[in-house]
Amino acid sequence: MPSSSQQRDFDAIVIGSGISGGWAAKELTELGLRTLVLEAGRPIDPERDYSEHRASFQMRYRGLGNRRLVEARQQVQRRSVTFDELSHQFWTDDLDNPYTTSNERPFDWLRARQVGGKSIIWGRQVYRMGDLDFEANLRDGVAVDWPIRYAEIAPWYDRVERFIGVSGMAEGLAHLPDMQFLPPMPFNVAEQHVRERIADRFKGERLMTIGRVAVVTQRHLGRSACHYCGPCHRGCVSKSYFSSLNSTLPAAEATGRLTLRPWSVVRSLTYDPQRRRISAVQVVDAQSGAEVEFTGRVVFLCASAIESARILLNSASPAFPNGLANGSDQVGRNIMDHIKWGGASGDFEQWGDRRIVGSRPNGIYVPRFRNIGTTHAAFIRGYGFQGGAGRGGWEGSHLRPGIGAAFKASLTKLGPWRMTFAGFGEMLPNPRNRATIHPTLRDRWGIPSLHIEAQWGENELAIHRDMGVTASELLEAAGATGIQPRTDGPSTVGNANHEMGAARMGRDPRTSVLNAHNQAWEVPNLFVTDGACMTSSGCQNPSLTYMALTARAAHFAVEEMKRRNL
Repeated sequence: MPSSSQQRDFDAIVIGSGISGGWAAKELTELGLRTLVLEAGRPIDPERDYSEHRASFQMRYRGLGNRRLVEARQQVQRRSVTFDELSHQFWTDDLDNPYTTSNERPFDWLRARQVGGKSIIWGRQVYRMGDLDFEANLRDGVAVDWPIRYAEIAPWYDRVERFIGVSGMAEGLAHLPDMQFLPPMPFNVAEQHVRERIADRFKGERLMTIGRVAVVTQRHLGRSACHYCGPCHRGCVSKSYFSSLNSTLPAAEATGRLTLRPWSVVRSLTYDPQRRRISAVQVVDAQSGAEVEFTGRVVFLCASAIESARILLNSASPAFPNGLANGSDQVGRNIMDHIKWGGASGDFEQWGDRRIVGSRPNGIYVPRFRNIGTTHAAFIRGYGFQGGAGRGGWEGSHLRPGIGAAFKASLTKLGPWRMTFAGFGEMLPNPRNRATIHPTLRDRWGIPSLHIEAQWGENELAIHRDMGVTASELLEAAGATGIQPRTDGPSTVGNANHEMGAARMGRDPRTSVLNAHNQAWEVPNLFVTDGACMTSSGCQNPSLTYMALTARAAHFAVEEMKRRNL
């Protein structure tokens, strides 16, 4: 992709090249704007950097990684469920990019710095939010009301889904709206059984569908159908899963109006109080350390939720002493994630002659069923289940003692089918869940780092407890044996890697950072369209909503430019 070290002035500047930044680049360039994308990390070469087809025995450390190096430089990043020997390079170096948190209110900040951002390693689960979500804060008297409703974003969901390619099946639920689907991936035999038994037992109150994922099941816009190779978090040379690297950025490049600049760490945004506009973006070249300045008529801040808040807080000036666009004092506040892993698993003795062929890149999904129609006494909002069924029995064979032909044969014997439900629950916005500038800590490039504190509230903990109860009910309805509810505590805030909030949308500039079009109330040429903009979290994976909001905001920005309002 073209990169220029000479040009300094553009129509639009996009900060970040991940899920949101890629969509901003695509839409802005296709609408005619000369667009600069600033990426803090390195360029990615799929042929060199992806490794989804390598087996663990081909890895130097057999998949476990260089523990000494990981413990020294990726203490936080290794907590991700997709961190391993062949994906560690897609995760941030914690020594170069430090932050602090507290023992009482800890936060796992899982980050990626490369062209494509976390779209290289994301889970690819995509679900729409509905009016149950967009009306939730108003209905429950929590935080502030979303400034939009489902009808306003639905056409943009359509637009995004047609481009990224979403496999899944329609279920006709108002609170989990159907999508523009490619053919779904099939259930395995155990999952099909569980789906049917849940439908029989709960009669529409609860249902199980196949996971909706941005992985194509047929050739789509030059991308090949998934061939079920397995470890998607190590990359996808066939481009079967959506990433900004294989889809939105190439679309932007095809316009001839894209300039992509990797190794570009944004220090701050310069504000012109006379014009009430951002006048420049201050960048540190990550390789040389040189300071570079870029200008543009509009700026799309898509650096990921908390990094975007950091940039705003580091852009303080006499006009905004608490951070750019922060007259409401909401920048950095209301950080949310999803509380995860409450649930249960159970076994099935049937289908001993059946086994899984290939590695399907998604699981199942049980949409939210709490607080829909009837009210639960212990909590508001709700949760959904992800998971799936598989056969185990051999995973720990390298630890078993033995010798001889019989022992060798036993190592290949599969155990029973096991079905697992793992919950993801909504987190309420709380202004005390917050990121602030650290008074002394700096990153490798001398930019002030963050101190982040967050904590689950009683509502989230009640949701987590309920997950084990209802997951067990689903398994009992399906006839599972040996049901084991998960009894350990919830994940640390941030560990679901769905961080959001920190610069929320709203209806009032006194209580929010952004208006209904993701435009900063106080800085009209600034748009924040990554997870920072979220007013509430829902319980669905949020990336699809980021993409739809980004596309919508880009079209609004260009129309405002045509009207000479920007």
